[in-house]
Amino acid sequence: MKPEDFMEDAKGRFIPVASIKEIDIERDKLVKEIVGKAKEMRDLLRKFKLDLMGDVEAFCDLSFERYNAPIGGKKGNVTLTTFDGKYKVVRAMHDVLTFDEGLQAAKALIDECVNSWSEGANPNIRVLVNDAFQVDKEGKISAGRVLGLRRLQMVDATGKWELAMLALGESLRVQGTVPYIRVYERVGKEGKYEAISLDVAGV
Repeated sequence: MKPEDFMEDAKGRFIPVASIKEIDIERDKLVKEIVGKAKEMRDLLRKFKLDLMGDVEAFCDLSFERYNAPIGGKKGNVTLTTFDGKYKVVRAMHDVLTFDEGLQAAKALIDECVNSWSEGANPNIRVLVNDAFQVDKEGKISAGRVLGLRRLQMVDATGKWELAMLALGESLRVQGTVPYIRVYERVGKEGKYEAISLDVAGV
């Protein structure tokens, strides 16, 4: 028998095509066609993003050459707008944040504070702290939630809370920078900018 006379199932077994239901074969074919189209679109979007990044960077270089001044804002963020203000392109540089081992020391100090406040304290404080240090599906802690603790106004006579907040800040590390390109169109009577969606779910 030829290889095309068999189909591999989810357990890695090779099943004769003759014994597989027609609907299962058609479903397999449809899914593979959709996956193929999705991968082609992914590759097109990747090239599209790289092309846009290159176009924006080239314009920034041109501006610098003409006026001897960079047009990029903080962290290289740039907003380019059409003359009539109807469209704008935003290049944003997003820092990927992580923490070093100092995070564990900060957590220990925070736990000491919460435990000492436990009598008569608002239980929501413990919920906020525990939620901030929860890991996601990839085992990572959200830098945003952890750093959000620094906005809490806590009065602590021992100084441990302030020390914990200092430890949080010092344990923060920039792991890398991810560039984004967003394209906007001004619509509606109020003239608010709306992103031109490149997400399949958003179009």
